[in-house]
Amino acid sequence: MRILVVGSGGREHALCWAIAASPLCESLFCAPGNAGVAQEAQCVEDLQADDIDGILAFAEREAIDLVVIGPEAPLVAGLADRLRAAGVRVLGPSAAAARLEGSKGFAKDLCAKYDIPTAAYGRFTDADAAKAYIRERGAPIVVKADGLAAGKGVTVAESVEQALAAVDEAMVAESFGAAGAEVVVEEFMAGEELSFFALVDGVSALPLASAQDHKAAYDGDRGPNTGGMGAYSPAPVCTPDLERRIVEEILTPTVKAMAAEGAPFNGVLFIGLMVTDQGPKVVEYNVRFGDPECQVLMMRLKSDLLPALTAAADGVLSAADLRWYEDETALSVVMAAEGYPGAYQKNTVIRGLEPAEEDPDVTIFHAGTARDADGVLRAIGGRVLNVTARGSSVAEAQAAAYRAVDRIDWPESFYRRDIGWRALARARGEG
Repeated sequence: MRILVVGSGGREHALCWAIAASPLCESLFCAPGNAGVAQEAQCVEDLQADDIDGILAFAEREAIDLVVIGPEAPLVAGLADRLRAAGVRVLGPSAAAARLEGSKGFAKDLCAKYDIPTAAYGRFTDADAAKAYIRERGAPIVVKADGLAAGKGVTVAESVEQALAAVDEAMVAESFGAAGAEVVVEEFMAGEELSFFALVDGVSALPLASAQDHKAAYDGDRGPNTGGMGAYSPAPVCTPDLERRIVEEILTPTVKAMAAEGAPFNGVLFIGLMVTDQGPKVVEYNVRFGDPECQVLMMRLKSDLLPALTAAADGVLSAADLRWYEDETALSVVMAAEGYPGAYQKNTVIRGLEPAEEDPDVTIFHAGTARDADGVLRAIGGRVLNVTARGSSVAEAQAAAYRAVDRIDWPESFYRRDIGWRALARARGEG
């Protein structure tokens, strides 16, 4: 098979790493890719993920057998629709189905209509109405920009004043552009967050695995929210009984609801959950693999990924199966450019990756990297490296990942030293 992966981050590197290992993969391309992806695939550097016309033309010209779309923005913009209309096999939801991520209001309304457990909420296109709702409900309370805001449009407000300021930021200052023209205000849910993934073919769903992300920039879950500073899989909070409830109460009803709405979901469904005293509840939906959750999932995957992706794209997922390293944990530490998620310096030099990867249980997935003509590796993004390790326990995987991190020579970086802290606390009997 000839495969095209769309995207340029650590998620896409992990997907290329897994797909390249398949005996079914004859040729692998990534648009635009990065310096790490280039180890697994041919990077089409002049083809950006949002260039729908260009991606379609490339897929037709290169006789691509399957397009795997990594990021959410091209999905919301209708890339999968264009490819399917041209007869190109694609893994990724239609624009109508991608509204699950592209509009938080749509997702909340779907949950309400089909009795899928989630937080109570209100939708607002008027700032004054949103503020009145906040004053009525009190704090803590959550304010979300309705549209795609690169992970920066959510405020968990501890006071009414903070919530009112979040409304102003989105709707008055327009800090998130069109994404903040509407806001969702919802009740604060106490509990532990959990990420759960499944492949979906429009009718059937194949549960994959659980993971837990670390959104805050600094140790102790402090600092601004980021796109994710690390992850591990599986998440110990996701017991077999809880997984059963997630599938029965949330995953299956969501797949059926989307089909009933005339927008059957095809692709990777990522359900962000809060494990509350009442059980699992939806925090948000994403319509693609998480980043950096994809990296830890791929490290734990024992099966060939490509047949399952193809089965989902072809609508025959019920015949597919995937096996995992069930007794092992994968953990990924994100190394980011100093200053991220704010302004950060680009083109700093990274050294020491070869000694960092000497451990056979360590793989470094690249996110924001590029190589000079003379081979020097440079950081060109905010989140730059995903140092990922597998071990027999969270502690073992964490230790291996940080040993590798400590061997990397990149003075202009920062990273958290506590990735996996919740799982370690639980293992000590504190969770």
